[in-house]
Amino acid sequence: MSRTLHTPEYRRLIEWLKAARIERGLTMRELASELGVPHSYVGKVEQCERKLDVLEYVYYCKALNEDPLKGVKILSGKVSK
Repeated sequence: MSRTLHTPEYRRLIEWLKAARIERGLTMRELASELGVPHSYVGKVEQCERKLDVLEYVYYCKALNEDPLKGVKILSGKVSK
């Protein structure tokens, strides 16, 4: 198994999260404030330099008002972005 941080599926998931942030008109700093983390955290996640664990992913989705299951469906190919 390859490192998940560098897989096309993980990149697709992060692209979805980034698009959701932009669609909601949030800056990286605003999202970071909502999450209670430094803005560099969001930048590193969006650049695939930092991997989200499952709980972080759920918090990220909640901050973006997105259903975490939608991201899982995107990964499994059952729904498009």
